[in-house]
Amino acid sequence: MTEASVFLSLGSNVYREQHITAALDALANEFGELVMSSVYESEAVGFDGEPFLNLVVGIQSALPVAELSVLLKQWEADNGRHPGAPRFSARTLDLDILTVDSLVGTFDGVELPRGEILRNAFVLLPLSEVAPDQKHPVAGKSYARLWQEYTRDQRLWPVPFRWQGRQISPRPPQE
Repeated sequence: MTEASVFLSLGSNVYREQHITAALDALANEFGELVMSSVYESEAVGFDGEPFLNLVVGIQSALPVAELSVLLKQWEADNGRHPGAPRFSARTLDLDILTVDSLVGTFDGVELPRGEILRNAFVLLPLSEVAPDQKHPVAGKSYARLWQEYTRDQRLWPVPFRWQGRQISPRPPQE
């Protein structure tokens, strides 16, 4: 399989910095260079809980969707996530595949593109930051345009975050 451009959503609201750092380390070790959005803090959606840290990461991967999904679930488990936990609950680490190139459909149980892209600010805003001109394969609009048109009331704000000795959030100005 040739390499595909993949965007992932990362989130945590339990020992947040520790788990986000562990996920970034694992992704970089497995896939090399990462394209990272700013890190955002957001209120829990769907349940009363501690605020989350969220970001979107772009990778290049030759893994089939099923293998990538299994790997991400293993990393979640390695970081203390219980597979049987309620959907709307605190999370040590949440790793979701958002897009794989422009694939549309269900692949090995993974819905692509992930529906949360259009529903949740904590996914759409960071995705619009790292892939502003890329088009959502179903909506047909760029992620920047989708963010401009976003009307749901979900609060989130960029927070300072350092990884491997460098400031990744707020994002440094583009060269």
